Amino acid sequence: MQFARINDVTIHYQVIGAPADRPVIIFINSLGTDFRIWRDVVVRLAGDFAIILYDKRGHGLSDIGQLPASIEDHATDLAGLLDLLSVRDAVIYGLSVGGLIAQSLYQRRPDLVRALILSDTAPKIGTAESWNARIAAVEKNGIGSIVDTIMERWFTPAFRRPENTAYSGYCNMLTRQPVESYIAACEAIRDADFTEAAKRIAVPTICIVGDQDGSTPPDLVLATAKLIPGARYEVIPDCAHIPCVEQPEALTAIIRAFLTSISPGESSP
Repeated sequence: MQFARINDVTIHYQVIGAPADRPVIIFINSLGTDFRIWRDVVVRLAGDFAIILYDKRGHGLSDIGQLPASIEDHATDLAGLLDLLSVRDAVIYGLSVGGLIAQSLYQRRPDLVRALILSDTAPKIGTAESWNARIAAVEKNGIGSIVDTIMERWFTPAFRRPENTAYSGYCNMLTRQPVESYIAACEAIRDADFTEAAKRIAVPTICIVGDQDGSTPPDLVLATAKLIPGARYEVIPDCAHIPCVEQPEALTAIIRAFLTSISPGESSP
């Protein structure tokens, strides 16, 4: 396990190396998860690409740090980690809240970003009312009180079968999240809006979504792609909000095709 002190938090991360001429991909996970969700994608990409995984503050083995913490704070953490690792011109893959962090990172530090993969995300996710209702429910009754609702958004009915032991594991991942950091992340998502900034993204970008995503539906992700100049759009069948878990093979194929299509001259301005 690898740890680094970034800003006011200890960040848990992992680096998987590759030949020096290969692109570096940074994976930013979703709300209530840690970087173990990427395993089935990573095993398919390892060796062909350098990979950096990390637990954002308040998730996995990383510190919670000072609260509240905005999306900009999360982006500053990631920038600090990449500076520590001497990484520039990377492909940033952001899933859900990770997509907000990726957009903020590009806005603040375009030198770090060669391309963006925005998965099951948008420049603005949900409404203040919906996030305040979720926060109130968690404050009153804990994360366990919302787990069934969240899992219906995360995974398709086929994945949520009682005999699927992986489904139980992902329920555990969510419910074992510290309440204070979960609420802080909800507040950060509620308060983030990169709609205008999305129109100024000038690196190769692809927007990906599961066809049954209940958190950021395909129409929302398509609207995101239309905001970003030249962005591509892909829908993954038989998949909800977390394609790296439900459809890792299809997702990996999309990632490979996108990265192959980026010529060496296409990079951040």
